[in-house]
Amino acid sequence: MLVLTRKVGERILVGDDIVITVLDSRGDGVRIGIDAPRGVKIQREEVVRAVTEANASASATAADDDAEARLRRALGELGSGGTDGA
Repeated sequence: MLVLTRKVGERILVGDDIVITVLDSRGDGVRIGIDAPRGVKIQREEVVRAVTEANASASATAADDDAEARLRRALGELGSGGTDGA
C-alpha cells in the first residue's frame, strides 16, 4: 500500500486518467474528489460490504425457506398416508 500525505487542493494521479483531489480536511475526516472515466467503478468499501452481506443473507433465507417447504411437504406426505399409532 502506498501511503501519501496531501494538503487541501493537492492531487494524486492514478494511471493516465484518474485524478484524486483532496477537497477538505476536518478533524478526522477528509473530503476527496475523484475524476475518472465513466466506465470506472468507484464505490465505498462499506457499501459494497453491506450489499454483499445483505445478498448473502437473502440467499440464505431463500434457501432456508425452500428447505422448510421441502420438509413440510415431506412431513405432510408422511402424515397423510400413515397411521398415527393410536
